[in-house]
Amino acid sequence: MKFKGYLLGVLSSVSFGLIPIFILPLKKANFSMDITLFYRFLFSALMVGGYLLYSKENFRINRKELLILSVLGVCYALSSEFLFIGYDFLTPGIASTVLFIYPVIVALIMFFFYKEKLTKLSLISLLFAFAGVIVLCLKGKGLEINFAGLGIVMLSSLFYALYMVIVNKSDLKVSGFKLSFYSMLFTSAFFMIKASAESESFAIPSLSILINFIIFAFLTTVISSLCLVYAIKYIGSTPTAILGALEPVIAVMVSVLMFHEKFTINLLIGIVLILLGVILNVIADNRKSKRNTHKTLTEV
Repeated sequence: MKFKGYLLGVLSSVSFGLIPIFILPLKKANFSMDITLFYRFLFSALMVGGYLLYSKENFRINRKELLILSVLGVCYALSSEFLFIGYDFLTPGIASTVLFIYPVIVALIMFFFYKEKLTKLSLISLLFAFAGVIVLCLKGKGLEINFAGLGIVMLSSLFYALYMVIVNKSDLKVSGFKLSFYSMLFTSAFFMIKASAESESFAIPSLSILINFIIFAFLTTVISSLCLVYAIKYIGSTPTAILGALEPVIAVMVSVLMFHEKFTINLLIGIVLILLGVILNVIADNRKSKRNTHKTLTEV
């Protein structure tokens, strides 16, 4: 079971890291990103919904859950929106690496808004992560990066961090699959409303683009989500989160091998520093959870 869990964790990260393969050709063809993201999340929701029907799980949710899940959908939608806008300003490798700072942003949100203490290990992880971003910005004799692009991808990371905090703090009594289904459904609704407001056509121009949408949804969203849920079940959240560090590495490899992004020494050092920061943050969070559990058991 342990081996199966690690394998699923790797598959989850690899599938999420494949996003540039599907997004960049569509962007080059000047195809609407809102329509692309609408179909990506709609098809994903339908696939996960099919699994819920197969497993005979109840789709019913109450008003409170409806509100929370709709907010989660908007957070996920904004995270996706800003990431793909960021691809216009930064290389996919740098954008994917900066996005992966979200666990560090989660730690900062918990510190400032929920008064959770930052341990020494957490502070070190923050320093590593921000040092990594600075290194990614270095070029030649100084800072040379599109700061608008960097800010946009940081917003993507922020909204994904908010998604994680809301899931953690809202005390939702729904399964991981039901949460994924409704998050995807509300995310697709967000892009449907946005595309409708801009009078964009929902027509899919060719069979090849339809197949692209379906594979895009299945590989980068459904597979990633399902593998993540089962990896956590088999090996726990901490090892799964650490395996998530493969996501930007895969995205960078895809960008270098398929889209001829330059693999510079700064990109390598930046990735290593950010990954170190995120992994240290996960370990610090795990230690804190164990201490809190031990404290609760002692008090009882």
